[in-house]
Amino acid sequence: MDNKQLTQENRFSGQQKRDSDKGNQHHKHNKSYGNQALHTSAIAHVEAAITSIDSGSKTVSAKPNQNYSNRNSNIPRYSTMVSVVIPLLNEEESLIDLYNALEKVLPSMTNNMYEVIFIDDGSTDNSFEVIRDMYHKNRHYKAIRFRRNCGKSAALAVGFAAAQGEYVFTMDADLQDDPNELPALLAKIQEGYDLVSGWKKKRHDPWHKTVPSRFFNFVTSSMSGITLHDFNCGLKAYRSEVVKTLQVYGEMHRYLPALAHWEGFIVTELPVLHHARKYGYSKFGFSRFFKGFLDLLTVLFTTRYVKRPLHLLGTVGSLMVSAGLMTNLYLTAEWAMGLTFISQRPLALFGIAMIIVGVQLISTGLIGELVVKNSLQNTVYSIRETLD
Repeated sequence: MDNKQLTQENRFSGQQKRDSDKGNQHHKHNKSYGNQALHTSAIAHVEAAITSIDSGSKTVSAKPNQNYSNRNSNIPRYSTMVSVVIPLLNEEESLIDLYNALEKVLPSMTNNMYEVIFIDDGSTDNSFEVIRDMYHKNRHYKAIRFRRNCGKSAALAVGFAAAQGEYVFTMDADLQDDPNELPALLAKIQEGYDLVSGWKKKRHDPWHKTVPSRFFNFVTSSMSGITLHDFNCGLKAYRSEVVKTLQVYGEMHRYLPALAHWEGFIVTELPVLHHARKYGYSKFGFSRFFKGFLDLLTVLFTTRYVKRPLHLLGTVGSLMVSAGLMTNLYLTAEWAMGLTFISQRPLALFGIAMIIVGVQLISTGLIGELVVKNSLQNTVYSIRETLD
């Protein structure tokens, strides 16, 4: 290896260490998903020679949309460490094309200061073997493999914990997200935003996916307090402090912009190219919308009351107790005046039930306060193998 290459290697290693030290100092308090060992192991870069996949490999040949074709022409190149987190499940056929597309963009965009972290969410095909080849051929590529399918939120959570970049991008591995949009997202976030969410303005999906998605985005915008066209777009850009702050579990990956907004981060969106699926089929069914709605309710509760559940449950319980007492006082007054017999009024049972339920809600709120005070975060994933 000549001196020029060694100099570039040393500069990459030094910059990566500085970014890591900076991130460790700034986020030392954050223990999302409790995986400090993984976070530490992600610091060391791979000491492998940089080669490229054989020139005979297939390459991505997507033509940019005319509306955005000149967007990247004047974007300045950036030399701070950038991380790209890519969760995947059974995407063996698309990975080589994705690699080629990323290598056309990332080296020049970041001055070779980047890492790509694949999170294999329990694939049953040869996806991880393809990723292993990338890892051996290119020091910028890393991978984490789950023992079983744990879901996209868990994959993103462990990817965020491992990411060392000042800016963190997420995208899907199915080639529907275009890597050529990464420079535009980088330029947008450098305008002062903390999270830039992609907006698939012209979406190449069947109607049974687009129609429910529009309804989902409308409901989420109405209930979350932030208006976006496409909450669930996989193509996003984050500042590192965002991904180190947010806790992602369940189906919460759909609501990352809303969660960031409630944490006080500045969120915006940017129209991005979207391609039709080239290989395989979607891994998500209709059940995701039902689960997503339940998680939306969870998001609304946790962002407002997770630290003080008594504020919600205690308020509702107090109102119910008050209503029950007023009902029974009214019936008692009628009985005292000889106008009725309480035992003959069903309303008396309603009043008693309101008091009982109200007391139970208040008690639940108090228990919730104790749980919040003493709870510890538990991981919801099991890592089988790491390439770092």
